[in-house]
Amino acid sequence: MHIKALTFDTGGTILDWHSGLFGAIERVGQRCGLSVDWHEVVNDWRRRAMKAIVGQLQPEFNMDDVHRRTLDESLTHFGLKEFTADDRHEVWSAWHALDTWPDFPGALAELRRELPVVSFTMLPTSLVVDVSRKNGLNWDAVISCEMIGAYKPHAQAYATAAKWLDLQPSQIMMVACHNFDLNAAHKAGFRTAFVYRPEEWGPSGPPDPHPNMAYNLVENDFDGLARSILERKAR
Repeated sequence: MHIKALTFDTGGTILDWHSGLFGAIERVGQRCGLSVDWHEVVNDWRRRAMKAIVGQLQPEFNMDDVHRRTLDESLTHFGLKEFTADDRHEVWSAWHALDTWPDFPGALAELRRELPVVSFTMLPTSLVVDVSRKNGLNWDAVISCEMIGAYKPHAQAYATAAKWLDLQPSQIMMVACHNFDLNAAHKAGFRTAFVYRPEEWGPSGPPDPHPNMAYNLVENDFDGLARSILERKAR
């Protein structure tokens, strides 16, 4: 397994979106005098956003646009009419201020000493810049599906990412906690690594938490991923 670069899914694999969005919407909801299951609201929002962006080809919108529209949809679904335009903007903006999972920054720095590390994501470029600066993440490149015009798991997204890195797909390892992303990467010729993120969707747990095929690596955390990759590289 001769890997020359690592590409990382970013939205759920790297960023703790549920905690960040939950904190923002609960804070605004309490200010509005509301008491509902904010975990459920946030997860409904995430499901709607993913459904609206996954597999899109040359859309006239990016994921920031989708997040704003689907936030309105979720608030309407739960009857939360008290949220003003400013409240909605505050909650939507939380995407640009998310924290990473605690085990990621150190593992990223360790891996980057030996291999190029790339954010390969459906999130907008500006969002990745904002959260990377906030969390001290140093990428060798950011490849957003927004740039390509094709959103994962569309085959064009993976082929273009490999072309831009000037590598064969088999020389790239895709790292994610989502089967749909890794399955598509595998089909495109990438090597694959599944990293468990059991708290991605908050207390309810992720809807698809376990590997559904034989990936090259399956790790419980990013420290384990870094050890496995670096040990193999040293051989």
